[in-house]
Amino acid sequence: MSAKYREFTGLNLPAIEKEVLERWSAEQAFEQSVSLRDGATPFVFYEGPPSANGMPGIHHVISRTLKDLVCRYKTMQGYQVKRKGGWDTHGLPIELGVEKELGITKEDIGVKISVAEYNKACRDAVLRYKDKWDDITRKMGYWVDLHHPYITFENGYIETLWWLLSELFKKGLLYESVSIQPYSPAAGTGLSSHELNQPGTYKDVKDTSCVAMFKLLRNERSQFLFDQSASQSSSDVYLLAWTTTPWTLPSNLGLTVGAQIEYALVSTINPYTFLPVNVVLAKSLLSKYFKPEGENAVLEEGNEKNKILPWKILTTFLGSQLEECSYEQLLPFAANNAATIESITPGARPFRVLT
Repeated sequence: MSAKYREFTGLNLPAIEKEVLERWSAEQAFEQSVSLRDGATPFVFYEGPPSANGMPGIHHVISRTLKDLVCRYKTMQGYQVKRKGGWDTHGLPIELGVEKELGITKEDIGVKISVAEYNKACRDAVLRYKDKWDDITRKMGYWVDLHHPYITFENGYIETLWWLLSELFKKGLLYESVSIQPYSPAAGTGLSSHELNQPGTYKDVKDTSCVAMFKLLRNERSQFLFDQSASQSSSDVYLLAWTTTPWTLPSNLGLTVGAQIEYALVSTINPYTFLPVNVVLAKSLLSKYFKPEGENAVLEEGNEKNKILPWKILTTFLGSQLEECSYEQLLPFAANNAATIESITPGARPFRVLT
């Protein structure tokens, strides 16, 4: 067929949007979707509250669309869905933003500014963009009760949480324990994961890292390494392991290597004891520990004045060849030695290399 459909040029999405929203408002469509289902089984929905101290973004539109889909679906199934809106007004970012605006620090509260004035400034700042949020909520057709929201700084909400905690305590559902928590000495408070991801929280710094040396034991699997180092000043072989959590080393029970990663046995000088040593590390990481000008230099006991370590590759091999090699316990704690581990977990084989 040669005939073509004529292009429809009268589609005006903004106008359609306005028309639909005006009709919903005039007919109170959302309110009736709730009131007409009085007595029906409730589907409880409390919005995970946004914080109105910042402008809404496209990610809020996406997440709210998904919430709206669920609530409309449950309404169509006959449930009464009241859809409680809310505002998250707690959090360190609010306080820090207000302190920056006022040019104060935590120490100035109660001195340069009263606690009441500080609280009022925080309350004003936290709902600064509420009108923008209400506007985008209506425009995107997100049905939620904006007239009776729960606001987390109101006493009714705070006292409700304390009541809930009290009930949990009475039922024996609360317990005391310990955990590692990020803490801000400047703010005098713990930090949430969200606060730790605020802009400017992290910066790149250079720090001393920990490279542990695990002494390899001679067995069938490791013999090839000892054969290669037999002619060196030291015949001991150590596995190098870099860690960012050195406090876990006393409880170490095993090491892992990449089966298809190429490793190197290197004869060198320990930069701290200045004694000859043979170490195993990934070949691709040699440049992280050794300088090119030190390669194949004469190996002799050094001193702290030597800035360049002499080093020589004795052999290279795949990580799979290290599997099942055993090593000495790094730190000799009786609570973590092989005998203790065996008594706790019969058949366990600690201090070995896995892939």
